[in-house]
Amino acid sequence: MPLQSTLSGRSSGSSRVLDTQSDGKSFEELRHECLMKGVLFEDPDFPATDSSLYYSQTVPVQIEWKRPKELCENPKFIVGGASRTDICQGQLGDCWLLAAIASLTLKKEALARVVPHDQDFDRRYAGIFHFQFWHHNQWMDVVVDDRLPSVRNQLIMVHSASNDEFWSALLEKAYAKLHGSYESLKGGSTMEAMEDFTGGLGEVYETKNAPNNLFSIMKKALDRGSMMGCSIDVKTRLSAESEAKTSTGLVKGHAYSITGLEQVNYRGQTVQLIRVRNPWGQVEWNGPWSDNSREWNYVDQAEKNRILQNSTEDGEFWMEFQDFQRNYDKVEICNMTPDSLTDSTKRHWELSMFEGNWIRGSTAGGCRNYIDTFWTNPQFKLELEDADDDDDMCSVVIALMQKNRRKLRMEGLDLETIGFALYEAPNDEDHQGKDFFRYHASKARSRTYINLREVAERFTLPPGKYLLVPTTFQPHHEADFLIRICSEKKAQALNVDADLPDPPMPSPPEEESDEEKGLRRLFEQLAGSVRKLWSYYFTLASGCKRCQIALKSMGKGHGVSDQSNVDNTGKLEFQEFKVFWEKMKKWIMLFLSFDTDRSGKMSSYESHIWTFLVLILSDCSSENKKKQKPNISFWNTF
Repeated sequence: MPLQSTLSGRSSGSSRVLDTQSDGKSFEELRHECLMKGVLFEDPDFPATDSSLYYSQTVPVQIEWKRPKELCENPKFIVGGASRTDICQGQLGDCWLLAAIASLTLKKEALARVVPHDQDFDRRYAGIFHFQFWHHNQWMDVVVDDRLPSVRNQLIMVHSASNDEFWSALLEKAYAKLHGSYESLKGGSTMEAMEDFTGGLGEVYETKNAPNNLFSIMKKALDRGSMMGCSIDVKTRLSAESEAKTSTGLVKGHAYSITGLEQVNYRGQTVQLIRVRNPWGQVEWNGPWSDNSREWNYVDQAEKNRILQNSTEDGEFWMEFQDFQRNYDKVEICNMTPDSLTDSTKRHWELSMFEGNWIRGSTAGGCRNYIDTFWTNPQFKLELEDADDDDDMCSVVIALMQKNRRKLRMEGLDLETIGFALYEAPNDEDHQGKDFFRYHASKARSRTYINLREVAERFTLPPGKYLLVPTTFQPHHEADFLIRICSEKKAQALNVDADLPDPPMPSPPEEESDEEKGLRRLFEQLAGSVRKLWSYYFTLASGCKRCQIALKSMGKGHGVSDQSNVDNTGKLEFQEFKVFWEKMKKWIMLFLSFDTDRSGKMSSYESHIWTFLVLILSDCSSENKKKQKPNISFWNTF
C-alpha cells in the first residue's frame, strides 16, 4: 500500500531528520568517537577512492584526496558568511547544482538547515562534516569526511573563490555521496537541487511563451523567498554546442541562478533589470547593463552603488529584462508554498503524499497509447470537496517525481519519461479496468511526457471525485515514484488497490512469442543451476519450520509452494519456470508496496519470505558465473 501523509501549511515532509550512515550513528556520535580516540574521521560509506568519483570511466589524472589542513594553513568552514560568490565550478558538469547553491545563499533560513553551522576546523574538529537534504519527502543528514579530490594541491571540484573556505566543496561531496558518486551529478535541472534544499514545489516558465507579467511573477517569487534558475536551450545534440559561449558572453546548455530583480529610472523611463550568476565564477554578459556599460552612467549614483555593490568579474551580471527574455529560454522557480505567483492571495495549503512503483508485468502499464495495459498502472482517488475561499473552483498542484534515478545510473538506468492523467472518477472505489479508460477522456493531464525527475502542473478544477493515474511513457519500464498533491482546502486522497488477474498459462512451444523464446534461451543457459537450486532450496525449506510457514503463506495467497513444481520432481522445467517467474513478479510487487523506503527491511516474518526468494536468484547468478557462462542477472533480465 503506498504511503500517504497529510501535512498542513508550509511544511515539506517530515520534520524529523534521518541519519544515513550505514552503522546508524549520528554526526554527533561519530564526531565524539573521533575526538575521544584522537583520530580524524574516514568515511567507510564514501571512501576516498576512484569509485567515489567515477563509475563509468577511469580517473583521467592522478588524484590526491587531501584534507583542507593539507591544502592551506588556516582553513575555515565559512568565511564572512556563506554567499553566492563562494561557489566556483570545478571539472564536473554540475552547474545545475551550483546554480541552486547560489540561490540557496540568498535564503538564510534554508541555508542554515542545509549547511548546519555546528561545525568548523577549530576546537571540535575531527575531519567530519554533515549536511541535510530533502530526499523524497524526508530530511536526511549526510555525513562526510573532509578528504577532497585535488591535483597539485588545488581542488578539482567545486571550490570557493577564497582558498581557505571549504563549505561549498564539502556540500558538493555530501550531495555526491547521497547519489552514489561525483559522476552521478553530471547534468541535471536546477529545480532538482532547489527542491532537495527546501522541499519546495517547482514551476517552469518558457520565456518565449511566458505571460506578459513574467517580471512581476519572478519579482514576487524572489520576495517570497523562492529560488530561481534559468538556462539557454541547446538546439542540436552536437556536443560542441553544449556550454558553447555566445558572442554576448552567455553560455548555451548551462544553468544560471537568478539572484535579483530591480526597476531603475533611466533617462526618464523605468527599466526592468535582472541579475544573473554564472556558477563558473567568470564569463559574463557583455551587452547593455553589463558591469562597465555606459547605461549605468545615466542612473542616480546612490542607486547605482546600491545595485552594483562591489561588482567585479565574479560571474554575476545585470541585464535588461527584455534582453533576458530574448536570450534565455527557460526559468525554473522553486516555491516554498504552491501559492500562485500571478495574484497576491496568500493561501493555506494542504499536502497529501503517496509513494508507489511501476513494476514490469504488474503495474508498469505505460501511457494511454497502450490502452491494453494502461489500466494496470497505480490509481489514486482524489476528492476535492470544498471550493477555494474566493472562487467556486478548487486550486490543486500535482507533482509526480521519480525516485533514486541518479543513483541508478551506476546500474545503467537513467530517467524514465513520465507523466500523469486525471479522470472524473465513478462513485465506486474499485480499481478501474480497461473499458473505463477506453470510453472516458481525461479531465486534466501533464502537458507532456518528459524525462525529468519531476513533472508538476497547477490545475483549477470543479469540486468532485477524480482518479489520478501516474505512468511512464512506455509500458514495462520500472521505477519508484512519489506524488505530492497540494490543495487549498483539504482533499481526501487514497490509493485504489488493483485486483490484477492471475498470470496467463504458458503458451505451447509452437505458439511462443519472441519474448517467450528469449526466455527459453536464457532458461536453457541456466537450466542446470535453476533445476538444482530449486530442488536444493525446496528441500531446505521443507526442513525449516519458518520456511514451511513462509511457503504455505505464499502458496495460500499467491501460488508458490509445490504449485510451481507441478510434476513433483523437485526440479523446474521450462513451463513451470515461466509460471514461477510470473508469480514471483507479483511477490516483488507485494514486497515493494510495503518497503516504500527501499530499506530492504521488513518484519521478521515477512523477511523470511523475501530472503528465501533472493537466495534463489543470487545463487543462480553466482552458479552461472562459476560456469563462465554469460553474466546474465535474472533480476535485471526480467
